[in-house]
Amino acid sequence: MATRKLGIIMNGVTGRMGLNQHLVRSILAIRDQGGVTLPNGDRVMPDPILVGRNAEKIGALAQQYGIARTTTDLAAALQNPDDAVFFDAATTQMRADLVTQAIEAGKHIYCEKPVADRLDKAVALAKLAKQKGVKNGVVQDKLFLPGLRKIAMLRDAGFFGRMLSVRGEFGYWVFEGDWGQPAQRPSWNYKKAEGGGIILDMLCHWRYVLDNLFGAVQAVSCLGATHIPARVDESGKTYTADTDDAAYATFQLAGGVIAHINSSWATRLRRDDLVTFQVDGTHGSAVAGLTRCVTQSRVNTPRPVWNPDVPQTMKFNEQWEDVPDNITYENGFKIQWEDFIRHVCAHTPWKYDLVEGAKGVQLAELGLKSWAERRWLDVPALSI
Repeated sequence: MATRKLGIIMNGVTGRMGLNQHLVRSILAIRDQGGVTLPNGDRVMPDPILVGRNAEKIGALAQQYGIARTTTDLAAALQNPDDAVFFDAATTQMRADLVTQAIEAGKHIYCEKPVADRLDKAVALAKLAKQKGVKNGVVQDKLFLPGLRKIAMLRDAGFFGRMLSVRGEFGYWVFEGDWGQPAQRPSWNYKKAEGGGIILDMLCHWRYVLDNLFGAVQAVSCLGATHIPARVDESGKTYTADTDDAAYATFQLAGGVIAHINSSWATRLRRDDLVTFQVDGTHGSAVAGLTRCVTQSRVNTPRPVWNPDVPQTMKFNEQWEDVPDNITYENGFKIQWEDFIRHVCAHTPWKYDLVEGAKGVQLAELGLKSWAERRWLDVPALSI
C-alpha cells in the first residue's frame, strides 16, 4: 500500500464555513486520520495551500494549524502542476470567475454553493468543465446530515409507504446589531449587490435535498420578504437590507409529493432544531433535525379529537419514537470531501457535479421570478 499527496488549492478558508467545516473538520481531520483510503488500499494525503488576499490572515491560520504553504497569488498557484484540485468557499459573486480560471488551468474543481449568482454563469461552468474533461463537485452537505441520512434509510426501507408531503422549517433570529447583540451572519448576506438573499442561498440547498430524497422538483411557487429593512454591519454602521431575509416556498415533486419549506433569518425558534423536515406517508411519518429523527407508524398513530372547549391533554411530542444511532455519523463535509478525493484519485462514481450545482441556481432564479411575478413556475430540465 502506497501513500501519495494530493495538492489542494484552498481559496476562501478565512470565512466561517471555509475555516470550520472545510479546513479544520474536513481536510485537517483527514490528515489526522492518515489520509483517504482508496479502493485498492492506497492512501491519499491532502496537501493544502491556503490562498487569500490577506497574507497576514492566511499566514496566521497556517501557523495555527500546521500548514506549510500559503500564497496571495492565485494565478501562480494555478500554474503548479502538483496542485491538482481547486477549492473555493469565498464569495458567490466571485466564484464563477475563479472556478473558470481553475478549469482553464486544468484543475479539478470542488466548490461551495451557489456555484454562481446567475444560471447562465452556472451552466457555462458546467459546460466548460465537461469540455476540459476535469472532475468537478459541489458541496451538498445537508444530504450527509445524520437526520437526513436517517430519512433516506426510512425511505429505502419502505417505511413511508406512498410519500405524500414534506414540510421544512429552517432558520433562526439573526440579531440586527443595533442594541448590543452582534449579528451572527455577515452583512453581505443582506445586500443584493454583494450576492446576498436567502432565496439564492437556501433554495440551492433545497433543490438537492428535494431531488435526492423526496422527488425531482417539477414546479415552484415562492414568496420572499425583507422583514428587517435596516441592520448594522461589522463596523457599526447602519445599512439598508435590500434583499430577502425570508422565503416561503412550495414545490411540486415527481410522484405527486408536495413540499413546503420556510426559510427565515427573522424567526424565533420553537422547534427541536435549526432545521426540521416532517415527511408524511401513507404508512408512516418522520420528523428529522440535524441529527435526531423520530417516527410514527400508522399502527401507532393516535386518534386526536378536536374539542376547542377543553384544554388539550394529549402530549403529541411524546407519541414519536427515536430512530437509533446504530452507526457512527461523521462530519458530513468530511464525508463528501473523502468521496470527492476518491473520485479524483481512483475514478470512483460521483454525482454531485457542477450540473447539480447549476440546478440549485436554476431553482433560486425561478424562486425569485415566482416572487416577482406572483405565480407558479415550472422547473424545466437543464440541457448541459
